[in-house]
Amino acid sequence: MPEKPVLNVALGGLELQNPVMTASGTFGYAQEFDDLVDLNRLGAIIVKGLSLEPAPGNPPPRIVETAGGMLNAIGLENVGIKAFVAHKLDFLKTLKPPIFVNIYGKKEEEYGQLASRIEAIESISGIEVNISCPNVKAGGMAFGVDPAAVFSVVNRVRKKTTKLLIVKLSPNVTDIAQIAQQAEAAGADVISLINTLSAMAIDIETRRPKLANIVGGLSGPAIKPVALRMVWQVARTVKIPVIGIGGILTAADALEFLIAGATAIQVGTANFINPRATTDIIDGLEAFLIENDIAKITDLIGTLEV
Repeated sequence: MPEKPVLNVALGGLELQNPVMTASGTFGYAQEFDDLVDLNRLGAIIVKGLSLEPAPGNPPPRIVETAGGMLNAIGLENVGIKAFVAHKLDFLKTLKPPIFVNIYGKKEEEYGQLASRIEAIESISGIEVNISCPNVKAGGMAFGVDPAAVFSVVNRVRKKTTKLLIVKLSPNVTDIAQIAQQAEAAGADVISLINTLSAMAIDIETRRPKLANIVGGLSGPAIKPVALRMVWQVARTVKIPVIGIGGILTAADALEFLIAGATAIQVGTANFINPRATTDIIDGLEAFLIENDIAKITDLIGTLEV
């Protein structure tokens, strides 16, 4: 085998130098981590979710630490697509890894408009569609829990872009495989999962919710077993690549997702605990392959024996 194992993986027609990506909303617009991480070592960077207009997010408190994880109700605060292009893009253009923009909207049309804007930006490699957002036209029900709505919004985005299209799934559904199939049928190139689990925490002294929003999204190690099960289910159901997300802190965590069938992984909450979690995981993956005499990371993908 070669001296150094091969960590390259392919997502659709795009090749990554390794399977380690950043999860949207946990890595800012990358520049925030520039002094802490060698950004050029990453497989890919997914920036904080963007909407058409700037969004202030929810009132504080909006982050709460829980046993084995974190609850957040940030409310998708972001600078908006116009400010992103004006103030964030120049730095991202200097980086070697592919850059993906995560998008969300409260109406289906907003997804299409965002995709059109991003299609025109040459330095952006792809779009990740966040379908865990409330659809205001459907009484606040999240796009991602209704198979028909999933197909419709993904199809709308697909018609507006030729870039690599990732669809990020909500775990707050009855049948995750059915949702994934609808995203694939609508034109997704890749499926990423899972987004956060709906959850809450209570202050027993005040008898009030710890989050101002009452309910938030649970992430971190506590959700890893759920995420792993869902990734395994979806990887067996669709023909397109799957990205695993949920509680990945170490190379061992990442390896579990790859063995379950994920082609790549995203690191999220771990970035708050250890800003160098991404590069530590890359180092750990390489060490595991060397130790086990495995020539390429792709030899591990989907090798779960059941």
